[in-house]
Amino acid sequence: MPTDPGTASTPVDNAPIPRIIPRSHHPISRKNIDREALKVLYRLRDAGYEAYLVGGGVRDLYLGKTPQDFDISTSAKPGQLRKIFKNSRLIGRRFKLVQVFFHGGKIIEVSTFRCRSEFDLNGSVNNTPENILAANNTYGSPSDDAFRRDLTINGLFYEIKNHTIIDYTGGVKDLEQGLIRFIGDPERRVQRDPARMMRVIRHGARNNFSIEPRTWQAIINHRDKLKLCPVSRIRDELMKDLRSSACTAWMQLAMDSGIFYVLFPFYQPVHEAPGGIQNRELLLAIQAVVDRLHAEGTKLPDQLLFSLLLLPWAIAEYDLLDKNFKGSEFHRFLHKIRARLDEILGPMSIKRAHKESIAMHLITLPQFIRFAKENNWPKWLKRKSYFRECDLFFRIFSEASDNKKIPEHILVESVQQIASNAKHRPSRKHRYKKRGTPGPAFVGKKDGGIFGLKK
Repeated sequence: MPTDPGTASTPVDNAPIPRIIPRSHHPISRKNIDREALKVLYRLRDAGYEAYLVGGGVRDLYLGKTPQDFDISTSAKPGQLRKIFKNSRLIGRRFKLVQVFFHGGKIIEVSTFRCRSEFDLNGSVNNTPENILAANNTYGSPSDDAFRRDLTINGLFYEIKNHTIIDYTGGVKDLEQGLIRFIGDPERRVQRDPARMMRVIRHGARNNFSIEPRTWQAIINHRDKLKLCPVSRIRDELMKDLRSSACTAWMQLAMDSGIFYVLFPFYQPVHEAPGGIQNRELLLAIQAVVDRLHAEGTKLPDQLLFSLLLLPWAIAEYDLLDKNFKGSEFHRFLHKIRARLDEILGPMSIKRAHKESIAMHLITLPQFIRFAKENNWPKWLKRKSYFRECDLFFRIFSEASDNKKIPEHILVESVQQIASNAKHRPSRKHRYKKRGTPGPAFVGKKDGGIFGLKK
């Protein structure tokens, strides 16, 4: 990357002077910025407001990647934004955002510059759920907005007038050095919003960056505070990683930091037991296959991602690969696995149909292994609605354990059939209206772990 000495920012407690990086010394070009995002930036500029492309969009453009989102921060207040953009709506409770709508379902999110919270400036740490992620809609300056962000590499601004990057936090230097670092005091930043720990792990994994020692130590010290975050938010953060093509690296960092065992405490005794290293290696090998499929454009459904995540645990807990079910034994074991899934996945609010699919993936694996060895696939099995999904589950396991790559035609057929089944699956209301209650009540968070998972 081209570099420019620029002007380093001063300490947080003083008036910060940003480093201004001219167009000739950075790789970002307007042609790589979303057209609708440029429209929003130009309209705000023409209306007399400051407006910048901010956050992950600037980071990804600097790294030569295509951003998933183009977020904008501005000096205009939410009410002023609503007047400028008639095709918009106001959302958010913790942070007020304005979503601007364009044709084709495109949405550009615009936020007003926010000030650093009193906590980040001089507040004390008070770890209660009420104080985690408290609302902060006090407006401030661009420098305030930069310093209240989580990581230095996410604190960059791009302005369209002179096509420069504005760097208050040293983010460009960290991008060039491949370093993940919290803005400000890591101990405070983690306790203010523990979900930031998951973002550190994510960006380290996706970019193959190192994690700055003080940032890493803060994660080690406070990983249990993830339990204070709303479960829905942690689940959303987790799904971003499971759906990515860098889940293997994420999982390795999550295990090394201990965050993985806060999220999934039932895995800790498995990995600490004799043979735990092999179990851990199998889990990483499975995720490596998933990463390959995602990188090639094959997106797996959520229920299959969870089944693959749980498979090494199920193998250890139930000696799954040695099972040979006969008659009613299959249904008794299926009921046992369903009950266990209700226990460990309950508070994550996973759809009941998805949990049933997970149970079917796990319990049919021994059958699929046996039929594959005999090269004898019964016609009755191929007619089952779950065949393609369970077959793909088996094939991913086979590639991870025996290096048997999934044949392309089987992969295509499986993905198409799974998508078709999902499209035509009846609604939950229709499927369960004659069953009475939908199933066992979910266990609470007090039963252990961030999702209420028992060890």
